[in-house]
Amino acid sequence: MRTQYDEQLALMNQQLIKMGAYIENAIDMGIKALLDHDSELAQKTIQYDDEIDNLEKEIEHICLGLILHQQPIAGDLRQVSAVLKMLTDLERIGDHASDISEITILLADEVYIKRLEHIQMMADATTKMVNDSIDAFVKKDLPLARAVIAADDVVDGYFINVKEDLLALIHEDADNGGQAMDLLMIAKYFERIGDHAVNIAEWVIFSITGQHKNKRIL
Repeated sequence: MRTQYDEQLALMNQQLIKMGAYIENAIDMGIKALLDHDSELAQKTIQYDDEIDNLEKEIEHICLGLILHQQPIAGDLRQVSAVLKMLTDLERIGDHASDISEITILLADEVYIKRLEHIQMMADATTKMVNDSIDAFVKKDLPLARAVIAADDVVDGYFINVKEDLLALIHEDADNGGQAMDLLMIAKYFERIGDHAVNIAEWVIFSITGQHKNKRIL
């Protein structure tokens, strides 16, 4: 019985890593489609979200099976409970990659009013945050989870840069307003991806320490 239990825990971790890789791929495709004006790749990113959703359901099924049939002990219960919480944020990150791609399709025929270097930086930073948060969970790496939380300040700084640049462009020419708002929304989605990565890291800390947001839960 314990062998089956350990196998299910290992499968849960394996599939969680797989979901993280899927999401990293979705973000990569989304930013590439945006930079290259590639509406076909943007459409593929939107469709790719279905695979992420299916994997979320599979992991959720494993977690619920462990809780209902295996009755995990305290440390393992925290781990499984944390994964269930993390799944919500991972699924939302996949949704945001799709949201970005939907705007990319709308902008496909337009010349960008500014270089997108800060948005590219946001994509790179948030991808690393997601990857590191999953890595921290699997390796039970508390310092890495805390580093993910700290990295959110960098993403917020990039967002401020994007917002200030776009507001200046609107001030220069009101005709820039429509695209500026679309690009600002894309930056906002990346900021939210960073926020979700922080949520994941906080649940990683909970899975290791039994504490969440400085409050003891288990």
